[in-house]
Amino acid sequence: MFRLSRCLLIVLVAMTIALAGCRQQRPPVDGPYPNSAMGVALTKIEYPDVEVPSRDSIFPIEPPRTLRTLADVKYWELSLEETIRLALLNSNVLRDLGGAVTRSPDSVQVTTDPSLQETDPRFGVEAALSNFDATLNSRLNAERLDRRVNNRFLGRLGFLQGDNDNWDTELAKQSATGTRFAVRQHIDSSRDNNPGNQFVYPNDAWNVWYEAEARQPLLQGSGVNFNRIAGPGATPGVINGVLVARIRTDVSIADFEMGLRDYISNVENAYWDLYYAYRDLDAKIKARDIALDSWRRIQALNEAGRRGGEAEKEAQAREQYFRFEADVQDSLAGRPLQQTQTNNGSRPGTARSLPGVLYNERRLRLMMSVPQESNTLIRPSDEPFPASVLFDWGSVSTEALARRAELRRQRWQIKRRELELLATRNFLMPRLDVYGLYRFRGFGDSLLNPDRQAAQFDNAFQDLTTGNFQEWQAGLQFSMTLGFRQAHAALRNQELHLARERALLRSQEQEVLYDLANAVGEMDRAFVVLQTNYNRMIAAREQVAAVQAAFNDDRIQFIALLDAQRRLVEDETQYYRSRTEYAVGIKNVHFEKGTLLDYLGVATAEGQWPDKAYDDAARREAARGPFWRPPDRAPIISTDDTTAVQSPFPVQGPLPPPDQALNQAAFNQ
Repeated sequence: MFRLSRCLLIVLVAMTIALAGCRQQRPPVDGPYPNSAMGVALTKIEYPDVEVPSRDSIFPIEPPRTLRTLADVKYWELSLEETIRLALLNSNVLRDLGGAVTRSPDSVQVTTDPSLQETDPRFGVEAALSNFDATLNSRLNAERLDRRVNNRFLGRLGFLQGDNDNWDTELAKQSATGTRFAVRQHIDSSRDNNPGNQFVYPNDAWNVWYEAEARQPLLQGSGVNFNRIAGPGATPGVINGVLVARIRTDVSIADFEMGLRDYISNVENAYWDLYYAYRDLDAKIKARDIALDSWRRIQALNEAGRRGGEAEKEAQAREQYFRFEADVQDSLAGRPLQQTQTNNGSRPGTARSLPGVLYNERRLRLMMSVPQESNTLIRPSDEPFPASVLFDWGSVSTEALARRAELRRQRWQIKRRELELLATRNFLMPRLDVYGLYRFRGFGDSLLNPDRQAAQFDNAFQDLTTGNFQEWQAGLQFSMTLGFRQAHAALRNQELHLARERALLRSQEQEVLYDLANAVGEMDRAFVVLQTNYNRMIAAREQVAAVQAAFNDDRIQFIALLDAQRRLVEDETQYYRSRTEYAVGIKNVHFEKGTLLDYLGVATAEGQWPDKAYDDAARREAARGPFWRPPDRAPIISTDDTTAVQSPFPVQGPLPPPDQALNQAAFNQ
């Protein structure tokens, strides 16, 4: 009775602890909002205790350059090719110019993103391949028997005592066809006080057997295609085979290419923005110097009391000078406004070049991941391409449909949905498995005792090797869900997913062609306006010279000279803005037709494999022999050929080169 009460008490305490669970205890608070701060806070701001790099390892601690700290400045002449090379060399994060690295870091592409998808332990290729790995399972347990049974022929008049020990080991392997192979070992020993035992208690009776089993599905779950698409043990709606996992990796590679393309586009955008900033500064410095010279001459006439030096003219000349001086200061320093960057009106970036040498130089250094230097400024050494570039519309439209990463990514999604639909149809069949098993058994009063004389049932392993006891089993196992409601729902769901992805692809192709047409039109506009602004600038220079001569002859008012000088500054600035817009326009056409990386000489490649991988591949290739034929494989789901995409526009005759430059006129001064 005491023993029963103690057991009940233990069970009651265990149930109380389990029902209580884990609950966070809050300290009591007097009133909803006490006047003083709480002594204990559960949700206060905390700082993680992690190792962070020092500031010196990120960027040297240098104060930013400003208008007041410019002295003994040296220039770093940098070409566009070298700029892109340094940017790719220094940057592991494909940053943009909109601050996404700090605002939404999860959306920023990093050079390790394809590797992260490849090594994903749930949805990566290796995770899918792991379903076909051989598995080893082993279990060892011991049991003690001490009971009273309702049979006087068991044990000692119904008092049964004994011990059971079991050891089971299995090595199983799943094949690509759906067949499951298994090899098992079973060893057990039993001893009890049954009076009819051959080996009397406390001696052991040992059983050992080895068996091999194969189970092959004939309907649902069978076939190489299904198992490589859905994976072993798949269910409707849960498709994670090797082919689907590989498509996820290909999608991540396309995402990485898009991030790299946007990053390179932003590097070039920042480069041409800095080029324009320098040209704008040069034009405004030239105008300021002209205004200063005019002011000094008017001031000299004013001090001498001569005609032409009236006070109002001196004030007008002085105001003109300080206006241009303020423009020079703004053009040198700049303001943090949105400039040319991706997705600012167009995907590759609409040209919005704004003044500001220091600001644009910092932007370019940020894109290059190059620290600032106290006495060095980057200065672009390349000039925008001055000649007309013509693109054949049929050629570039076909190239855009074949090479745009967004379209390739969407086609991978369609291929994934097609494979998932193919695998989902398999769930509409019932489950019918054929299986076979063969077993060798052994029995004895010991497991393995080579010292004793060989006799029947001397030890279990010796009896096993005689082959006296062999068993086999074969059969069919059938199961099905009446109606296949879940399978039909999954099939309809996959059909809708496939229709959605195809509709998205059609819309994306239309949008790609629309954006390409805009880019070609913008490039053509920029070149035509460039020619016009060049003629405008030449006319403005001739006007200033003519007005200056007329003013010297006292034939016009001084205000006309000041107005001509302002017009010259505006015209020169607009001319260099047009040159920048044309350079960005050429880049944008290559962006829209998917050839920007090729145009700038940037290529992506997979990293080096371990040397052992190459050695294993060479040995396997040599072991195949000259008459080796590859086994039947799943259907091909990818190709390197980009000519499969047909142009929606007819092309007559041989196509000209995509970048056929017609040297009509050069506008370099």
